[in-house]
Amino acid sequence: MSHCHDEHAGHGHGDHSHSHSHGAHDHSDDITPALQNHIYQQIGFSAINTLNESVPDSGAKICQKTWDQRLDVEPELCSDADEQLLMHIPFTAQIRLHSILIRTSTSSSAPLTLKVFVNQDTLDFDTASAMTPTQTLSLSQTSEVQDVPVRRALFNTVRSLDLFFEDNWGRGDEDETRVSYLAFKGEWLHLSREPVNFLYEAAANPSDHKMVAGVKGGVGSELGGAGGRHGM
Repeated sequence: MSHCHDEHAGHGHGDHSHSHSHGAHDHSDDITPALQNHIYQQIGFSAINTLNESVPDSGAKICQKTWDQRLDVEPELCSDADEQLLMHIPFTAQIRLHSILIRTSTSSSAPLTLKVFVNQDTLDFDTASAMTPTQTLSLSQTSEVQDVPVRRALFNTVRSLDLFFEDNWGRGDEDETRVSYLAFKGEWLHLSREPVNFLYEAAANPSDHKMVAGVKGGVGSELGGAGGRHGM
């Protein structure tokens, strides 16, 4: 497997008030079950690096999509020279990873084998192909959002993840691999105890952020992390 290029720099609960109108109960501020333990604010978006992406920064952009944007077709990450992709995703806190959320498609460009590496800062395609990954995941050929669990005991102290999309459902006949949404579920632990303010999304709506005061050093378990029930 040859790559005719080196790389593309990609290098990206408090009380809820409910309104009542004609007897209707407004649940717009509720956190849906799908968003429980959703890691978002702890991703170092600006430092995400994706090798073999056809459009610079597209790897970072699919990670920046909120849950409400998970079905949006664009932006989309597409491989360039061949079917392989390698993403380096750093976090701004220590992560206990539970699962990876990913949306692809029913086409042959959907990734098949995903090798995941923890806390590797200098991976390239040759190294990723030769190294034993922390875990190898098999992905489905579907346009639904897949919630792919990992072996939690192997992902207790995650500072960064490298995701190596090794092949796709084309099984050698498709040179493009496409991913439209990528997210993570787990818990996070700040590495300092200095006071800090956190932003968290109440309903995965970028225009509806709430500010919550917290203290670094606590474990977060809600979207964006303000510690949720445990960090207040």
